Amino acid sequence: MSEILPEDSLIQYPCDFPIKVMGRAHDAFLPAMADIARGFDPGFDAGSIEVRPSNSGNYLGLTLTVHVTSREQLDALYRALHGHELVSVVL
Repeated sequence: MSEILPEDSLIQYPCDFPIKVMGRAHDAFLPAMADIARGFDPGFDAGSIEVRPSNSGNYLGLTLTVHVTSREQLDALYRALHGHELVSVVL
């Protein structure tokens, strides 16, 4: 995969970037996602997470707004979230 040069990116760093994460409704889901986000953004506030349950209540959609400083940091965050066992989708 080719590297995206900073001048070619649509995202200007640093920035606050919203990430959507969906997974099974489980007591550990939200705290686990907050811990991952905090690992990439030490100032991340778990109270800022937007939570939307599915109609059936079996899934949760979370919006995490994380302060990122580079494309590499954002990519690593996506990989960490996607790799978690409770996560179904990361957008």
